[in-house]
Amino acid sequence: MIAAVGLGGCVNVSAPDKPIVINLNINITQEVVYKLDGEAKSLIQNNPGIF
Repeated sequence: MIAAVGLGGCVNVSAPDKPIVINLNINITQEVVYKLDGEAKSLIQNNPGIF
């Protein structure tokens, strides 16, 4: 009984030798949606160099 108590109470925690590396592959996409009224749309079509 005394031997079982002596063996069960020891826990060792140690830091790793190498740094922890976390690779994150993040893909961010953005979609822009716009609406033009008929007058603005025709103005842009008639003057393509306006922008």
